[in-house]
Amino acid sequence: MDKQQAEQRIGELKREIAGHNVAYYQQDAPLISDYAYDMLLRELAGLERAWPELAAPDSPSQKVGGRAESRFAPRKHARPLLSLENAFGEADIAAFLQRLNRAGLVDPALLAELKMDGLTIAVTYRKGRFVVAATRGDGVTGEDVTENVRAITAVPKRLKRDIPLLTLRGEAYMPKKVFAELNREREENEESTFANPRNAAAGSLRQLDPQVTAGRKLEAFFYDIVEAEGVGVSSQEELLRTLRELGLPVNPLSRVCHNLTEIMALIGEMAERRHQLAYEIDGLVLKLNELAPREELGATGKFPRWAIAYKFPPEQAETVVEDIIVGVGRTGALTPAAILAPVFLAGSTISRATLHNEDNVRAKDIRIGDHVLIQKAGDVIPEVVRSLPERRDGGERVFVMPDQCPSCGEATLRPSGEAAWRCVNSHCPARLYEQLVHFGGKQAMDIDGLGPAVIRQLLEAGLVKGVADLYRLRPEQLAALTRFGAKSAANLISAIAESKRRPLSRLLFALGIRHVGERAAKVLAGHFPDLYRLMDATAEQLTNIAEIGGIIAQSAVDWFGRPENRDLIGELAAAGLNLQGDQGEKRRTALNGKSFVISGALPDIGREEAKALLEAAGAKVGNSVSRNTDYLLLGENPGSKEEKARALGVAMISWAEAQALMGEEATDA
Repeated sequence: MDKQQAEQRIGELKREIAGHNVAYYQQDAPLISDYAYDMLLRELAGLERAWPELAAPDSPSQKVGGRAESRFAPRKHARPLLSLENAFGEADIAAFLQRLNRAGLVDPALLAELKMDGLTIAVTYRKGRFVVAATRGDGVTGEDVTENVRAITAVPKRLKRDIPLLTLRGEAYMPKKVFAELNREREENEESTFANPRNAAAGSLRQLDPQVTAGRKLEAFFYDIVEAEGVGVSSQEELLRTLRELGLPVNPLSRVCHNLTEIMALIGEMAERRHQLAYEIDGLVLKLNELAPREELGATGKFPRWAIAYKFPPEQAETVVEDIIVGVGRTGALTPAAILAPVFLAGSTISRATLHNEDNVRAKDIRIGDHVLIQKAGDVIPEVVRSLPERRDGGERVFVMPDQCPSCGEATLRPSGEAAWRCVNSHCPARLYEQLVHFGGKQAMDIDGLGPAVIRQLLEAGLVKGVADLYRLRPEQLAALTRFGAKSAANLISAIAESKRRPLSRLLFALGIRHVGERAAKVLAGHFPDLYRLMDATAEQLTNIAEIGGIIAQSAVDWFGRPENRDLIGELAAAGLNLQGDQGEKRRTALNGKSFVISGALPDIGREEAKALLEAAGAKVGNSVSRNTDYLLLGENPGSKEEKARALGVAMISWAEAQALMGEEATDA
């Protein structure tokens, strides 16, 4: 490559990387994998080293992260929050160690920490109290996200010591389980899904409404001190230990390494263990353990010279698309899915992957018979990354969305401005099946025993033609079905009857109103005294409610405006379901304002129902134990949360004790 060619390629790379930076840092919607992005950046840096006269100060290779969004107030960091130089193999790690040796550090102790795949945050405490938080931004100025970080229960609002000043660097992240559930809910509501937990965390943290952030169940780990008064540490190990003692969440999986052999062994170990972790990591960070030599080594404009990040290679597998089938959701949306030749990837065998919609199939040019690359988004959700057209032999077939519903045979259409094709038949068997599965699900009416197999039996027997029919079932009808006896029939009838007592928010979510997820259902149920007032509300009245936007409002008005849906509400009311607003349930008890975490199996009650009862009594129920947790509600086999609660001094109570507290009236201090 001559200079002219190098200049042309550098220009191409800068434009391409700039576009990806906007998508990744500002829109939280990456267009390529992290590995592909790193390779572009590495190619650019290599060309700039070979032709230093073509390197510019504003090159992406010299910048840290993105830039602060104008919709958030800017906040300048006490010191620059630099990025890390990347290593992609043993040779890169060896070169890093050699640089340390040349600087006079022979076989230095390095602390290896997990490289969390989340969003960097800087959090400041004054006199031990949480005061402000910001994103990294461009490393010098970030976005003020104080109220959103305050909504993360894992971030303590008060330290265990009143340190005069302490600013910490950490990582906000979304657990894999939460990510999978969030994407499932967004897909059900026909919203765009997040590409991975990192982007889901970033999108959640950069919300204008902190309540949205709170509902996303983010977690955090801290690993660095940006500035401090009243804290002195001499090593990274001591720093992490001090943060733990102050009550801050710190990842426990760190280890001191002394040479290349130990480092590579640890990398191999964590590459194997990563799929068993509750959160996503994309590598390991190696830091000089002793802090004093770090000052002498200093930093470039972008990286500290005393640390490096080893990036795991992308976990992808090649397989073949044996077929593309189309499923029908409860709203009538048609979703294509790839049936794959089974392949083992990231801890499990993959044989199916959603293709989301027609536009995605077209954009990736995925054909039946194609060889494709697949990966797991967040180590959880199988996705097709791209097709491999160079492997085609001419026998592949272009996929076309069906013009008839694969379930009922009625015509399908794609409404203007939407990505999904739809079955327009409201009585489509596939739609009804999905509606019933959703209605009886854990987050909805929580009808124990009403699983997919039972629902299929009910539909095949003609016993159920809508959700209201569930409340008309008789024990003798169920007992006549295969694998049903008198006892199992009685149990299901009892569970259906029990569901009548669920709060209105559960019923609203169970109805499957498009765009009305769990959070919106709770907000609506808490605003209106009963369902009838909500049914008669206008879109303008609904949009005046905090957290309810125009799309949700119009969707609810449209749904309640259809005669068949108003008839359904009448049937459910006649069956005795609770239609009273949730705000009437809450009362001032001894648990008012108290924070709970539930761990283990509770006696005679499901966790979701226990959560609902606690919230009705005025308590808040979180997912992770922190020093702000008032009570850990212990059931059988509670797991690691019990150990963490003991370490933090959190009170632990039984379900019987919690019930007793629910019966006590609150006393004003």
